[in-house]
Amino acid sequence: MKKTAKKIPQSAQQDRAQSLPAEDAPRALDPHGPSVAERMEAGKALRARHPRTAHAEWKRPAQRQDPVAMLQASDAERLPELIPIRYGRMLQSPFAFFRGSAAVMAADLSATPATGLRVQACGDCHLANFGGFATPERNIIFDINDFDETLPAPWEWDVKRLAASFVLAARSIGLSDGKGRDAAVSVVRAYRKRVREFAEMHPLEVWYARITAEDVLAMVPAARVPLLRARIDKALSGSGSEFDFPKLAGVVGGRTSIRDTPPLIFHPDLARSKQFDEILNQVFAAYRETLSDDRRVLLDRYRVVDAAIKVVGVGSVGRRCWIVLMMSASNDPLFLQFKEAAASVLEPFAGASAYGHHGQRVVAGQRLMQPASDLFLGWVTAANGKQFYVRQLRDAKIKPLIETFDDELLELYARICGWSLARAHAKSSDVAGIAGYLGSGDAFDDAVGNFAVAYADQAERDHAVLKAAVRRGAVTVHLES
Repeated sequence: MKKTAKKIPQSAQQDRAQSLPAEDAPRALDPHGPSVAERMEAGKALRARHPRTAHAEWKRPAQRQDPVAMLQASDAERLPELIPIRYGRMLQSPFAFFRGSAAVMAADLSATPATGLRVQACGDCHLANFGGFATPERNIIFDINDFDETLPAPWEWDVKRLAASFVLAARSIGLSDGKGRDAAVSVVRAYRKRVREFAEMHPLEVWYARITAEDVLAMVPAARVPLLRARIDKALSGSGSEFDFPKLAGVVGGRTSIRDTPPLIFHPDLARSKQFDEILNQVFAAYRETLSDDRRVLLDRYRVVDAAIKVVGVGSVGRRCWIVLMMSASNDPLFLQFKEAAASVLEPFAGASAYGHHGQRVVAGQRLMQPASDLFLGWVTAANGKQFYVRQLRDAKIKPLIETFDDELLELYARICGWSLARAHAKSSDVAGIAGYLGSGDAFDDAVGNFAVAYADQAERDHAVLKAAVRRGAVTVHLES
């Protein structure tokens, strides 16, 4: 089927017309306002009302909602046949549960101490949501790579979720809580030191800052460099779509199509209907309008060939996620991912997004936090009213192989993640106040290290609640081989 530009639905025109409302962003810095030193001093003054040591505590609220009930609250919005896969993946370990329960921790974090300083938050900041990927210039950088929950919110929430994830990851690979806490402290220490560096930089220096492959290689022990270098070289040897094509697609009866491997990749009944081509063309026309003119020229060099549902992630399972196979005139593949965007899990506690379209919220947050973003980032509303954001399915991504980490590599990875989060917060917000609050000592680092261990214990208890619900038949799971 050939993709053609058709009349754009009114909803798509409205989506494109929206711009970032001031109230949805962290407060803009007045260039004629206080100096960096004065803003740092104001941040330091916040310690009187919000002692840094107070961040160490995690105490389960008396009226805390049942974690499984919180997770099930979103089930009605998901594809029912995929919900057992979601819970099956979360059942695997406390760390897997933690990854899929951002909504639970968002509620918990809302009751913890916060200074009132806000940034563009990731919203689901755990160590598996960082990694390497290719920029449009085909350079590998290290950064956050998941923004489904992004929203302006307290900076502490990202830091605490990230720190807790290191303790849970350490437990999942057989390391002691001492080693896990060390990694959690390292991620916070790196964040604190880098935030101060970014606070003292010129705005353009912060905007262009990035963590390159060479930066990471310089931190890695010499014995580990060859393996990481080989992964980087492999990632850059071709596009992500070229790697994915043999695994995801094939030629049947002379027609190129995405290969069904149910329940994880499949063509729903809609994709086999006579009207699907027209629906897909309309969606693409609306999505195309959210791209800049130069990106439209690039997109127009491909034609739509096929589309199917693909199950991705842990917390995202059950949300509609389409992969679309496109081919150029010379039969070069391009896979785009249309992922359903719902309200951020932070919204009940940080305030609703000023964006009326959650796909646009994700795209704007990603562009604001990342140093370089996907060429094809855009958003669209489907005919059924569901909102989506669009990106390449995979563009030379390098995922952390957490299961292969030892304590040395986990601590190193923590330092890189802390650096990356500091850069993302500094790009989206004025962090001088945060730098002043954190200071040069380790009071906050140690406090959050203690919080991370305590919250990891809570995640294990919540995981046990899920296991009990499965045993008594209240939750159905599908366990993948």
